[in-house]
Amino acid sequence: MGSCKEEDGDQSNCLWIHGPVIVGAGPSGLAVSACLKENGVASVILERSDCIASLWQQKTYDRLKLHLPKQFCELPLLGFPENFPKYPTKHQFISYMQSYAGHFSIEPKFKQAVQSAEFDRVCGVWRVQTQDCEYVSRWIIVATGENAEPFIPAIPGIEKFQGPVMHTSLYKSGSEFQEQRVLVIGCGNSGMEVSFDLCRHNATPHMVVRNTIHILPREMFGISTFSVTMALLKWLPLSLVDKFLLMVANFTLGKTERLGLKRPKTGPIELKNATGKTPVLDVGALSQIKAGKIKVMEGVREITKNGAKFVDGQEREFDSIILATGYNSNVPTWLKSCDFFTKDGMPKTAFPNGWKGDNGLYSVGFTRRGLLGTASDAVEIARDIADQWRVIKECNEQ
Repeated sequence: MGSCKEEDGDQSNCLWIHGPVIVGAGPSGLAVSACLKENGVASVILERSDCIASLWQQKTYDRLKLHLPKQFCELPLLGFPENFPKYPTKHQFISYMQSYAGHFSIEPKFKQAVQSAEFDRVCGVWRVQTQDCEYVSRWIIVATGENAEPFIPAIPGIEKFQGPVMHTSLYKSGSEFQEQRVLVIGCGNSGMEVSFDLCRHNATPHMVVRNTIHILPREMFGISTFSVTMALLKWLPLSLVDKFLLMVANFTLGKTERLGLKRPKTGPIELKNATGKTPVLDVGALSQIKAGKIKVMEGVREITKNGAKFVDGQEREFDSIILATGYNSNVPTWLKSCDFFTKDGMPKTAFPNGWKGDNGLYSVGFTRRGLLGTASDAVEIARDIADQWRVIKECNEQ
């Protein structure tokens, strides 16, 4: 340990960090840093990009709004400004994140991409290596999240396509696609919203629906569907809540099967808990599907030079392809010799107990429960580390 300098702004190759090293300056990293600070524990955040909340700032489309009401998306210790609408916009959420970081004086070390992190069993510390420096600490908090890297599936023939192909992480607005025929591969919340946005700019989206999907109205009886669900789950068994949600969805949205959108046999909440697959909350795409402006297509068999062939035998020409295929965790690429995470980069232990591993390893923001799960993890982690911090401090003072 003697070769490491204490953290003092020194640009030496090795820094000893008294508090935890947090990997990632998204909402999860900021939340846990704030909770630690509230408990008197300093921390260092390492962030590979040049800003906080980089997914929100750099990889989201312009018309994005929070899908859930703001009270379910607040981070611990500081709520949204009162004048924010029920469903804050992307830009409002980013401004909240920036205010949050400012309020708690959180200053991540930017452009520090973690190449590897490994527990040194001899010294009992974590060694976290970036391109510039090795950070050494008793604790590491993985806050890179479920959505660290765009998932690009292998689609036969996609390399032949002559038009542009982009993941939704690069999509900003339908204004770039006016009057175009666009193939949107994927039908989750992103696929639906991008298709809806394309319609608003006179493009013709063809949305590929390969699997079954639950679509729910964003609001029921003027109250957010999520709020209704959370309230009902306090009093009723999950299976009954699922039946109620589907009954209201069929009443307000109609039978989606008629539109080529088949529902899974498992109810929406049970499916979300089991697989993490989130139901789509409709913000207008369904009416465009009913009007024939968004075309629903079955799975793609192969991409051709000018378009695509589909599993039902149809063949269509397209000007552009957008991959609404989601994101993956990147933890397995840099966290070494650790069996806390699965090969997919998710904690093996399910919520609410997936925040703590062995040897000072923690994870925040991997709950499949959005910002509510993040807030819950952050509070637990800060309390746990603060307890250890106090013991170490007392030992050092004796």
